[in-house]
Amino acid sequence: MQFIFDAHLDLGMNAIDWNRDLKLSVDDIRLREKGLHDTPDRGNGTVSLPELRRGNIGLVVATQIARYVKPGNPLPGWNSPEQAWAQTQAQLAWYRTMEAEGEMVQIINLNSLYNHLKVWMGEEGNNASAKKPVGYILSLEGADSIVSLKYLEKSYEQGLRALGPAHYGPGTYAQGTDASGGLGKKGLELIREMENLNIILDATHLCEESFWEALEHFSGPVWASHCNARSLVDHNRQLSDDQIRALLERDAVIGVALDAWMLKPGWMRGKSTPEGMDITLDSLIDHLDHICQIAGNALHVGIGSDLDGAFGKEQCPRDLETIADLNKIPGLLSKRGYSERDIENIMHKNFIRFLKEAWEY
Repeated sequence: MQFIFDAHLDLGMNAIDWNRDLKLSVDDIRLREKGLHDTPDRGNGTVSLPELRRGNIGLVVATQIARYVKPGNPLPGWNSPEQAWAQTQAQLAWYRTMEAEGEMVQIINLNSLYNHLKVWMGEEGNNASAKKPVGYILSLEGADSIVSLKYLEKSYEQGLRALGPAHYGPGTYAQGTDASGGLGKKGLELIREMENLNIILDATHLCEESFWEALEHFSGPVWASHCNARSLVDHNRQLSDDQIRALLERDAVIGVALDAWMLKPGWMRGKSTPEGMDITLDSLIDHLDHICQIAGNALHVGIGSDLDGAFGKEQCPRDLETIADLNKIPGLLSKRGYSERDIENIMHKNFIRFLKEAWEY
């Protein structure tokens, strides 16, 4: 079974905002949510810590996320950046608790990365009965909770190693999906400090203007943790071919995501179903392959599933029951003609290589 690196999971949000005990099995979490209807994915979740272990998904990029919304912004969120910061700290407290319980371990540098890979892939990893901690690299999705640059420094001290300046809509530091505009003074100050701290820039969710401005002014490591190809599904949330080429020039790695509406055109929220549109893991391979064809190799793509990003089985490929089914992807890649080396690169080695280069001082 392939070792898998998943470049985007909202574990802290699921635990704190969604009130999910991720130590339980997916079946048990679904059972506890039976009869709840506050979100569309209630009773349909696909992610838990036991399922990550079952799928040999031993290393993930795990987020903090809390949006600050100004008056007039219809998106859900917090009414002040201080409240948003406090919410990210609650999510961090959950990660710390999981560490204390031996469920997870934070990866912050090359030494911790190498030690963790030994546990999962080295001689220690041969003990299949051992309960291995899931390694996590802390990322912030949307920077609005950064009250000031002092808070960015504090976040780095807490282990923050990647940051996406925007999420959905307008933001304090950048403009996100369905919004427009550049970074502005605050955004430029943010990415300069990110560069000083060697925090990875996550280009996911940046609108066109903010994307190009960020790449122009940021010289540090860049990735796109969970993005698909706009040429296959035409939406500003996706990456255009020009954006893909620009990321390739920066030696970025792009993680492909499994949200159904991002996989095939024509999805209608609340009406479409994965079964009705025949959305499968092969649909994901289409996006992955598109990026590889532009690159001319399989060195710049990986998995950024986003499988717990406020959707569940109702909005997943129909042949995916839980996140452990990511291990169906190698077989699908093999059918498309990808070599064993290509498959290893896609499933984990590309992102691990990226981290080694980003953290090599």
